[in-house]
Amino acid sequence: MNADDLRCTNDLSLFERLLQDSDVKGVNEALAEAEEKGPAGIRRQLLATSVRLTRRMSPAVHEMLDDCVAKLGVDIPIELYVYASPQFNAACVKPEEGRLFIMFSSSLLESFKGSELRFVIGHELGHHIYQHHDIPIGYILRGRHRPNPKLALELFAWSRYAEISADRAGAHCAQDLQSVGRALFRLTSGLSDEVISFDLDEFLEQVDDMQAVDAEPGQGAPTADWFSTHPFSPLRVRALKLFHQSEFATDGKMPAAELEVGVQRLLALMEPNYLEGKTDTAETMRRLFFAAALVIANASDGISEEEIQVFEQFVGEGSYTGKVDLEQLENELSERVQKTVEVTSPTQRMRVLQDLAFVSRADGHPDAAERAVMLRLARDLEVHDLFVDQCLECSMELD
Repeated sequence: MNADDLRCTNDLSLFERLLQDSDVKGVNEALAEAEEKGPAGIRRQLLATSVRLTRRMSPAVHEMLDDCVAKLGVDIPIELYVYASPQFNAACVKPEEGRLFIMFSSSLLESFKGSELRFVIGHELGHHIYQHHDIPIGYILRGRHRPNPKLALELFAWSRYAEISADRAGAHCAQDLQSVGRALFRLTSGLSDEVISFDLDEFLEQVDDMQAVDAEPGQGAPTADWFSTHPFSPLRVRALKLFHQSEFATDGKMPAAELEVGVQRLLALMEPNYLEGKTDTAETMRRLFFAAALVIANASDGISEEEIQVFEQFVGEGSYTGKVDLEQLENELSERVQKTVEVTSPTQRMRVLQDLAFVSRADGHPDAAERAVMLRLARDLEVHDLFVDQCLECSMELD
């Protein structure tokens, strides 16, 4: 299987868009100018501060590397290094002078065995094959000129999807969901098997608890989530469980489109709450929700008391009055949708649709007219129909 086929679609779409951003281009141009004057000295620094793991010194690790390289189609000389650290960690450094460097902490290399280590190696190779180093997020966020808030949020959102792609590369190499889950659990907790007995299902219950909180109308991810470069480990394991159920796995049957929709729903748990945000983007999303919610509620037999109650849970008590011009909102809906597409990411638009589903479901099972409006909105918002089906038919369960 071609490794490019495994890449998360939101990773790729955000990656391509960010590469065209003027601030990202400026940083890349500056880095390219610096590289023309000579290599950054990464290899020299690694040789001075770490131990290079040659094939003779670490035949088992190199055997795993060879297997991952073959599965992912990597074609570049690779050097492995280990450095002293009590923390579990690994990293892949942007190639220098035709070599790729992968580093492991000593504690990780000692503790991770078999498929756990294959997953880590494959994950780091994934960052290389998907060219994630082409967006130097660290330089952009910590440079002299800080990016505007919209770009910063897009960078963090892209980084989380990039981790999903790298996780898929690692899982493709490991071919063992239990080991992959255990590896992510250990990376998060810092614990070894000697201290605790890992249970995959119980680890995933954290996602269910997060989802239960965020499913409350008006709730959303705390600000710290928006600026996280990595999805929470339970979310990553849940996303990998979907991956193992997909057509990309040996025994999986889930279509690729359904996989991507499932991942987007998971990572929406870490998106900003537009209902309380102060940005122009949040205001645009709120205006869309206000109009779309009332148009959906009115699509069949008028707006019910149950629908008004749910609508006001999102927008505020007393926000609905009989004086609202529903015909005007219907006429303005396309314009509000277009504006939303211009300023938001796919995941943000999915968050609005997910909230709209609560309104549609307020008085029971949504009927054909309400579903038709939801589907029309999804297509105009460039969101897959499957997402609407999941929101309307399921009880908001993630598994």
